[in-house]
Amino acid sequence: MEVKLWNDKRERELLESLADLYAIIKATEKLERAYVRDLVSAADYEADCLKLISQFNSLSSSLAGVVTIPRFVQAYRLDCPAALNRLVQSGVPATIELRAATASSSAPPATAASASAIAQCVQSFITAMDALKLNMLANDQVRPLLHDLSTSMGKLGTVLPPDFEGKVKVNEWLARLHKMGAGDELTDQQARQLNFDLESAYSAFMASLPTAGM
Repeated sequence: MEVKLWNDKRERELLESLADLYAIIKATEKLERAYVRDLVSAADYEADCLKLISQFNSLSSSLAGVVTIPRFVQAYRLDCPAALNRLVQSGVPATIELRAATASSSAPPATAASASAIAQCVQSFITAMDALKLNMLANDQVRPLLHDLSTSMGKLGTVLPPDFEGKVKVNEWLARLHKMGAGDELTDQQARQLNFDLESAYSAFMASLPTAGM
């Protein structure tokens, strides 16, 4: 006798999303343990972790109002403390936390950017880029995210120079969006250009941080 796990398409999609969420948490736990045991390189760890964090954030947003992460973990008896710390508490890979701490400790005390401020900037970049990938193109969706990113970059003291290209680009986009109505959407070409600008700025930002060994 065949047992149906869902009654309609909506229920099936929900179960698939929950299964994906479970898999992401378990994969992150394995990745964290592998990194601690030096079984994966820092570069591979960071790339894989950023991908998992991005997927987790996207799924969490789509499941908002349906299930909370604490209740999900309890319901499925997930014993994944390292994954939950990385995905929920930190939001950035351990390698970036370490580089942020290095940047903070090497800067002059009066102008040093805290590790948490650098981590927050990374999260702001990821959130903005994820939003575009999810086709969140309305002005009232995009502009708050770019404003948060601009604010995050502004808190970084001497880590980023005043003329950092990422700051300039984001402020240019904010000025452009300010002239649009709240419900106006970016065209496909504009969304593609914004995504390119954000990815370029993110790469430049990461390159500006010292490596963990410095």
